[in-house]
Amino acid sequence: MADEMPLVEWLEESKAVLADRLEGRTPQVAIVLGSGLGPLAEQVQDAVYVPFSEVPHMKTSTASGHVGRFVCGMLGGKEVVCMQGRLHGYEGNSAQEVAYPIWLMHAIGADTLVTTNAAGAINEGFQVGDFCVMSDHINFTGRNPAAGQQPDRLAMRFFSMHECYDPALRQLAREVADAESVPLREGVYLGLLGPSFETAAEIRAFRAWGADTVAMSVCEEVVAARHVGMRVLGISLCSNMACGIGGASPSDAEVFEVARRSEANFCRLVRGILERL
Repeated sequence: MADEMPLVEWLEESKAVLADRLEGRTPQVAIVLGSGLGPLAEQVQDAVYVPFSEVPHMKTSTASGHVGRFVCGMLGGKEVVCMQGRLHGYEGNSAQEVAYPIWLMHAIGADTLVTTNAAGAINEGFQVGDFCVMSDHINFTGRNPAAGQQPDRLAMRFFSMHECYDPALRQLAREVADAESVPLREGVYLGLLGPSFETAAEIRAFRAWGADTVAMSVCEEVVAARHVGMRVLGISLCSNMACGIGGASPSDAEVFEVARRSEANFCRLVRGILERL
């Protein structure tokens, strides 16, 4: 989405169609479901399904395992809108195209974003199958969706990213994880453009920078959410050890297998957070 595209007008058109399909529902929480984590959307009650392709100006998801639709209904006692699958830069989407559904979900009422993904563990104290609450991030995509003339029409151009991952939501996640016996870490997430996995040398550099996990999503979504004032909680599933750690060489198949095994823990964690919001 180039700067010349009428972002505000496009969002109004998208909002009108999505709101009509949702038949008056006003979601409180937006949830982005990452690689292998989409099955949570099947637990949404009284659900309405809207494929991305049916919303004007939305890009469709081409990533493996990403269904590519909005799912709106009740989950954990809250009205939610889920992205069952996300948009990535490595699919050829611009930063603003990746951010577009975040701005759209905010426009239809969501004031809190829960963004999830599968990530490689850089911190050698983490284990495959652990979840990690993001305490902060390093945006190493080289892109920012708020850059340009059009996002300045949505909200103020300059905005703070201090504590971009809401401290109260992080504490809530820790409490739920303890109560549900879900293994949960906390650390700094580093986001890349992809689609290649990282080299061992890059992982050594990222560790020196203070990164605990790494993947190919999230950062642009979080920038967009904070741009319009949404509260944000980020949760990664540590689906593999990062390249070179213990001889690790990540693969897509490994990511989805670990996500399958971790599905029950993930659902308990997210539902518990929603119930206590």
